[in-house]
Amino acid sequence: MKIQEVARRAGVSTATVSRTLNNPSMVDPKTAKRVRKVVEELRYYPNSQARSLVSGRSRILGLIVSDITNPFFPELVKGFEDVAIHNGYEILVSSTNYDSARMALCVRRMLERKVEGVAIMTSEMDKHLIDQLAHRNVPMVFLDVAPTGNRIGNLVVDYAMGVNEAVEHLLSLGHRRIGFISGPSTLKSARIRRSAFLRALSRCGIDEDKCLVESGDHTIYGGLDAMARMLQSCPLPTAVLTSNDLTAIGTMRAVRRAGLSVPRDISIVGFDDIQLAEFTEPPLTTVRLPRRELAEHAFHILEDGAARQTKVKVETHLVIRESTSPACAALAGT
Repeated sequence: MKIQEVARRAGVSTATVSRTLNNPSMVDPKTAKRVRKVVEELRYYPNSQARSLVSGRSRILGLIVSDITNPFFPELVKGFEDVAIHNGYEILVSSTNYDSARMALCVRRMLERKVEGVAIMTSEMDKHLIDQLAHRNVPMVFLDVAPTGNRIGNLVVDYAMGVNEAVEHLLSLGHRRIGFISGPSTLKSARIRRSAFLRALSRCGIDEDKCLVESGDHTIYGGLDAMARMLQSCPLPTAVLTSNDLTAIGTMRAVRRAGLSVPRDISIVGFDDIQLAEFTEPPLTTVRLPRRELAEHAFHILEDGAARQTKVKVETHLVIRESTSPACAALAGT
Protein backbone atom coordinates (compact mmCIF):
# COMPACT_ATOMS: atom_id res chain seq x y z
CA MET A 1 0.00 0.00 0.00
CA LYS A 2 1.45 3.34 -1.07
CA ILE A 3 0.97 6.82 0.32
CA GLN A 4 -0.44 7.93 -3.06
CA GLU A 5 -3.47 5.67 -2.58
CA VAL A 6 -4.14 7.10 0.87
CA ALA A 7 -3.92 10.62 -0.56
CA ARG A 8 -6.27 9.77 -3.46
CA ARG A 9 -8.93 8.25 -1.22
CA ALA A 10 -8.71 11.09 1.32
CA GLY A 11 -8.76 13.74 -1.41
CA VAL A 12 -5.55 15.39 -0.24
CA SER A 13 -1.94 15.65 -1.37
CA THR A 14 0.72 13.16 -0.34
CA ALA A 15 2.37 16.00 1.56
CA THR A 16 -0.78 16.38 3.69
CA VAL A 17 -0.79 12.64 4.41
CA SER A 18 2.85 12.87 5.44
CA ARG A 19 2.20 15.87 7.71
CA THR A 20 -0.78 14.10 9.29
CA LEU A 21 1.39 11.11 10.14
CA ASN A 22 4.49 13.06 11.17
CA ASN A 23 3.32 16.42 12.47
CA PRO A 24 -0.48 16.44 12.88
CA SER A 25 -0.49 19.81 14.67
CA MET A 26 0.25 21.42 11.27
CA VAL A 27 -2.88 19.92 9.65
CA ASP A 28 -6.48 21.10 9.92
CA PRO A 29 -8.13 18.78 12.52
CA LYS A 30 -10.99 17.80 10.19
CA THR A 31 -8.57 16.97 7.38
CA ALA A 32 -6.30 15.02 9.72
CA LYS A 33 -9.28 13.03 10.99
CA ARG A 34 -10.27 12.16 7.40
CA VAL A 35 -6.73 11.07 6.54
CA ARG A 36 -6.42 8.93 9.66
CA LYS A 37 -9.74 7.23 8.83
CA VAL A 38 -8.45 6.28 5.37
CA VAL A 39 -5.13 5.13 6.86
CA GLU A 40 -7.04 2.79 9.20
CA GLU A 41 -9.35 1.54 6.46
CA LEU A 42 -6.45 0.74 4.13
CA ARG A 43 -4.25 -0.49 6.97
CA TYR A 44 -1.42 1.67 5.75
CA TYR A 45 1.67 1.44 7.94
CA PRO A 46 4.53 3.68 6.78
CA ASN A 47 8.05 2.31 7.21
CA SER A 48 9.43 4.58 9.91
CA GLN A 49 13.01 3.44 9.36
CA ALA A 50 12.81 4.15 5.64
CA ARG A 51 11.25 7.54 6.35
CA SER A 52 14.06 8.45 8.73
CA LEU A 53 16.68 7.44 6.15
CA VAL A 54 15.07 9.67 3.55
CA SER A 55 14.36 12.63 5.83
CA GLY A 56 17.40 12.29 8.07
CA ARG A 57 15.08 12.55 11.09
CA SER A 58 14.07 9.79 13.51
CA ARG A 59 11.07 11.66 15.00
CA ILE A 60 11.99 9.99 18.30
CA LEU A 61 12.47 11.81 21.60
CA GLY A 62 14.15 10.26 24.62
CA LEU A 63 12.76 10.47 28.16
CA ILE A 64 14.94 9.43 31.08
CA VAL A 65 13.35 9.08 34.55
CA SER A 66 14.73 8.01 37.91
CA ASP A 67 12.34 5.33 39.15
CA ILE A 68 9.51 4.00 37.00
CA THR A 69 7.98 2.26 40.05
CA ASN A 70 7.27 5.63 41.70
CA PRO A 71 3.77 6.66 40.50
CA PHE A 72 5.02 10.21 39.92
CA PHE A 73 7.07 9.09 36.92
CA PRO A 74 4.48 7.02 34.98
CA GLU A 75 2.16 10.03 35.22
CA LEU A 76 4.97 12.21 33.85
CA VAL A 77 5.67 9.68 31.08
CA LYS A 78 2.00 9.65 30.07
CA GLY A 79 1.88 13.44 29.81
CA PHE A 80 5.06 13.53 27.72
CA GLU A 81 3.88 10.72 25.47
CA ASP A 82 0.47 12.36 24.93
CA VAL A 83 1.94 15.64 23.72
CA ALA A 84 4.67 13.88 21.69
CA ILE A 85 2.23 11.60 19.85
CA HIS A 86 -0.08 14.54 19.17
CA ASN A 87 2.84 16.22 17.43
CA GLY A 88 3.95 13.18 15.44
CA TYR A 89 6.82 11.93 17.61
CA GLU A 90 7.56 8.60 19.25
CA ILE A 91 9.23 8.41 22.66
CA LEU A 92 11.94 6.13 24.01
CA VAL A 93 11.66 5.77 27.80
CA SER A 94 14.46 4.65 30.13
CA SER A 95 14.55 4.37 33.92
CA THR A 96 17.91 4.75 35.71
CA ASN A 97 16.90 3.42 39.15
CA TYR A 98 19.36 6.02 40.53
CA ASP A 99 22.25 3.98 39.10
CA SER A 100 25.03 5.80 37.22
CA ALA A 101 25.98 2.74 35.14
CA ARG A 102 22.39 2.29 34.10
CA MET A 103 22.20 5.99 33.26
CA ALA A 104 25.16 5.52 30.91
CA LEU A 105 23.33 2.66 29.17
CA CYS A 106 20.25 4.86 28.82
CA VAL A 107 22.26 7.57 27.08
CA ARG A 108 23.94 5.03 24.80
CA ARG A 109 20.55 3.63 23.84
CA MET A 110 19.30 7.12 23.02
CA LEU A 111 22.29 7.84 20.80
CA GLU A 112 21.98 4.50 18.99
CA ARG A 113 18.36 5.29 18.14
CA LYS A 114 19.36 8.79 16.95
CA VAL A 115 16.86 10.59 19.15
CA GLU A 116 16.14 14.21 18.24
CA GLY A 117 16.17 15.37 21.84
CA VAL A 118 16.27 14.01 25.39
CA ALA A 119 14.21 15.04 28.42
CA ILE A 120 16.24 14.09 31.49
CA MET A 121 13.80 14.01 34.41
CA THR A 122 16.27 12.84 37.04
CA SER A 123 17.86 14.68 39.93
CA GLU A 124 21.46 13.92 39.04
CA MET A 125 23.47 13.24 35.85
CA ASP A 126 27.19 12.78 35.26
CA LYS A 127 28.82 15.56 33.25
CA HIS A 128 30.53 13.19 30.82
CA LEU A 129 27.11 11.84 29.78
CA ILE A 130 25.87 15.37 29.14
CA ASP A 131 29.01 15.92 27.08
CA GLN A 132 28.27 12.80 25.00
CA LEU A 133 24.84 14.13 24.06
CA ALA A 134 26.16 17.65 23.47
CA HIS A 135 28.92 16.29 21.21
CA ARG A 136 26.20 14.75 18.99
CA ASN A 137 24.35 18.09 19.05
CA VAL A 138 21.33 16.50 20.77
CA PRO A 139 19.01 19.06 22.45
CA MET A 140 18.44 18.37 26.15
CA VAL A 141 16.06 19.55 28.83
CA PHE A 142 16.70 18.88 32.51
CA LEU A 143 14.63 18.88 35.70
CA ASP A 144 16.40 20.75 38.53
CA VAL A 145 19.94 19.68 37.51
CA ALA A 146 20.48 23.01 35.69
CA PRO A 147 23.65 22.49 33.63
CA THR A 148 24.54 25.23 31.18
CA GLY A 149 25.52 25.01 27.54
CA ASN A 150 24.25 25.18 23.98
CA ARG A 151 20.93 23.49 23.22
CA ILE A 152 20.20 22.87 26.91
CA GLY A 153 16.96 23.85 28.61
CA ASN A 154 16.05 23.66 32.29
CA LEU A 155 12.81 23.16 34.18
CA VAL A 156 13.12 24.82 37.58
CA VAL A 157 10.54 23.72 40.13
CA ASP A 158 9.64 26.23 42.83
CA TYR A 159 9.54 23.69 45.66
CA ALA A 160 9.65 26.45 48.29
CA MET A 161 6.29 27.84 47.12
CA GLY A 162 4.41 24.65 47.94
CA VAL A 163 6.38 23.95 51.11
CA ASN A 164 5.61 27.47 52.40
CA GLU A 165 1.91 26.97 51.67
CA ALA A 166 1.98 23.64 53.54
CA VAL A 167 3.72 25.10 56.61
CA GLU A 168 1.39 28.12 56.68
CA HIS A 169 -1.61 25.77 56.45
CA LEU A 170 -0.37 23.72 59.42
CA LEU A 171 0.40 26.83 61.46
CA SER A 172 -3.11 28.14 60.79
CA LEU A 173 -4.43 24.91 62.30
CA GLY A 174 -2.47 25.53 65.51
CA HIS A 175 0.46 23.18 64.85
CA ARG A 176 3.83 24.19 66.27
CA ARG A 177 5.62 20.84 66.60
CA ILE A 178 5.91 20.08 62.89
CA GLY A 179 8.11 17.22 61.75
CA PHE A 180 9.69 16.60 58.36
CA ILE A 181 10.74 13.39 56.60
CA SER A 182 13.16 14.10 53.77
CA GLY A 183 14.23 12.13 50.75
CA PRO A 184 17.78 10.85 50.16
CA SER A 185 20.43 13.53 50.66
CA THR A 186 22.00 12.47 47.34
CA LEU A 187 19.04 13.94 45.46
CA LYS A 188 19.10 17.67 44.81
CA SER A 189 15.29 17.94 44.82
CA ALA A 190 15.13 16.27 48.25
CA ARG A 191 17.76 18.63 49.66
CA ILE A 192 15.86 21.64 48.29
CA ARG A 193 12.60 20.49 49.90
CA ARG A 194 14.26 19.96 53.28
CA SER A 195 15.94 23.37 53.19
CA ALA A 196 12.69 25.05 52.16
CA PHE A 197 10.93 23.46 55.15
CA LEU A 198 13.55 24.62 57.64
CA ARG A 199 13.53 28.16 56.20
CA ALA A 200 9.72 28.26 56.43
CA LEU A 201 9.86 27.30 60.11
CA SER A 202 12.58 29.86 60.81
CA ARG A 203 10.55 32.67 59.24
CA CYS A 204 7.75 31.80 61.64
CA GLY A 205 10.08 31.90 64.64
CA ILE A 206 10.21 28.13 65.13
CA ASP A 207 13.65 26.59 65.73
CA GLU A 208 14.65 23.30 64.15
CA ASP A 209 14.13 20.31 66.44
CA LYS A 210 16.49 17.58 65.24
CA CYS A 211 14.21 14.94 66.79
CA LEU A 212 11.52 15.99 64.33
CA VAL A 213 13.60 15.79 61.15
CA GLU A 214 14.18 12.30 59.75
CA SER A 215 15.62 10.96 56.50
CA GLY A 216 13.72 8.64 54.18
CA ASP A 217 14.30 7.27 50.69
CA HIS A 218 11.15 8.41 48.84
CA THR A 219 9.53 4.97 49.25
CA ILE A 220 6.58 3.81 51.36
CA TYR A 221 8.87 1.64 53.50
CA GLY A 222 11.29 4.52 53.98
CA GLY A 223 8.43 6.68 55.24
CA LEU A 224 7.21 3.91 57.53
CA ASP A 225 10.64 3.45 59.12
CA ALA A 226 11.38 7.17 59.42
CA MET A 227 8.04 7.89 61.10
CA ALA A 228 8.51 4.96 63.48
CA ARG A 229 11.79 6.57 64.60
CA MET A 230 10.15 9.98 64.97
CA LEU A 231 7.39 8.51 67.12
CA GLN A 232 10.05 7.53 69.65
CA SER A 233 10.75 11.21 70.29
CA CYS A 234 9.12 13.03 73.15
CA PRO A 235 7.05 15.09 72.85
CA LEU A 236 5.47 13.84 69.65
CA PRO A 237 4.89 16.01 66.57
CA THR A 238 1.33 17.15 65.91
CA ALA A 239 1.96 17.31 62.17
CA VAL A 240 4.47 15.92 59.67
CA LEU A 241 5.38 17.17 56.20
CA THR A 242 7.04 14.63 53.90
CA SER A 243 9.28 14.95 50.85
CA ASN A 244 6.96 12.94 48.58
CA ASP A 245 3.59 11.17 48.63
CA LEU A 246 4.96 7.63 48.91
CA THR A 247 6.77 8.71 52.08
CA ALA A 248 3.52 10.22 53.35
CA ILE A 249 1.63 6.96 52.76
CA GLY A 250 4.24 5.07 54.78
CA THR A 251 4.07 7.74 57.46
CA MET A 252 0.30 7.31 57.77
CA ARG A 253 0.77 3.56 58.25
CA ALA A 254 3.33 4.12 61.03
CA VAL A 255 0.96 6.49 62.84
CA ARG A 256 -1.84 3.92 62.74
CA ARG A 257 0.49 1.13 63.89
CA ALA A 258 1.33 3.27 66.92
CA GLY A 259 -2.37 3.35 67.85
CA LEU A 260 -2.76 6.96 66.78
CA SER A 261 -5.08 8.50 64.21
CA VAL A 262 -4.57 10.67 61.11
CA PRO A 263 -5.44 13.53 61.32
CA ARG A 264 -6.96 13.54 64.82
CA ASP A 265 -3.62 12.93 66.54
CA ILE A 266 -1.09 13.73 63.81
CA SER A 267 -1.73 15.60 60.56
CA ILE A 268 0.19 14.42 57.48
CA VAL A 269 1.14 16.39 54.34
CA GLY A 270 2.74 14.84 51.25
CA PHE A 271 4.45 16.25 48.18
CA ASP A 272 3.81 15.57 44.43
CA ASP A 273 0.04 14.90 44.43
CA ILE A 274 0.23 11.55 42.66
CA GLN A 275 -3.16 10.21 41.57
CA LEU A 276 -3.20 7.75 44.47
CA ALA A 277 -3.09 10.63 46.98
CA GLU A 278 -6.81 11.38 46.77
CA PHE A 279 -7.66 7.71 47.34
CA THR A 280 -5.71 7.11 50.57
CA GLU A 281 -7.65 6.90 53.81
CA PRO A 282 -7.98 9.67 54.73
CA PRO A 283 -7.36 11.46 51.39
CA LEU A 284 -3.92 13.06 51.53
CA THR A 285 -3.28 16.78 51.83
CA THR A 286 -0.27 17.32 49.57
CA VAL A 287 1.71 19.78 47.47
CA ARG A 288 0.95 19.44 43.77
CA LEU A 289 3.86 19.24 41.34
CA PRO A 290 2.07 19.34 37.96
CA ARG A 291 3.38 16.47 35.79
CA ARG A 292 1.39 17.47 32.71
CA GLU A 293 2.85 20.97 32.83
CA LEU A 294 6.37 19.58 33.27
CA ALA A 295 5.87 17.23 30.32
CA GLU A 296 4.50 19.92 28.01
CA HIS A 297 7.29 22.37 28.85
CA ALA A 298 9.91 19.65 28.31
CA PHE A 299 8.46 18.66 24.94
CA HIS A 300 8.21 22.20 23.60
CA ILE A 301 11.77 23.03 24.66
CA LEU A 302 13.00 19.97 22.75
CA GLU A 303 10.75 20.65 19.77
CA ASP A 304 12.34 24.08 19.58
CA GLY A 305 15.70 22.31 19.54
CA ALA A 306 16.59 24.02 22.83
CA ALA A 307 17.77 26.77 20.50
CA ARG A 308 18.13 29.08 23.46
CA GLN A 309 19.31 28.40 26.99
CA THR A 310 15.69 28.15 28.08
CA LYS A 311 14.73 28.23 31.73
CA VAL A 312 11.09 27.61 32.67
CA LYS A 313 9.80 28.01 36.21
CA VAL A 314 7.14 25.56 37.43
CA GLU A 315 5.03 26.47 40.46
CA THR A 316 3.86 24.13 43.23
CA HIS A 317 0.71 24.58 45.30
CA LEU A 318 -0.94 22.96 48.30
CA VAL A 319 -3.99 20.74 47.77
CA ILE A 320 -5.96 20.46 51.02
CA ARG A 321 -7.79 17.19 51.65
CA GLU A 322 -8.59 15.29 54.85
CA SER A 323 -5.24 14.25 56.32
CA THR A 324 -4.82 17.60 58.13
CA SER A 325 -6.91 19.07 60.94
CA PRO A 326 -6.47 21.36 63.98
CA ALA A 327 -3.67 20.34 66.32
CA CYS A 328 -4.59 17.75 68.92
CA ALA A 329 -4.72 19.60 72.25
CA ALA A 330 -3.33 16.62 74.13
CA LEU A 331 -0.25 16.31 71.93
CA ALA A 332 0.22 20.06 71.43
CA GLY A 333 0.30 20.62 75.14
CA THR A 334 2.77 17.85 75.99
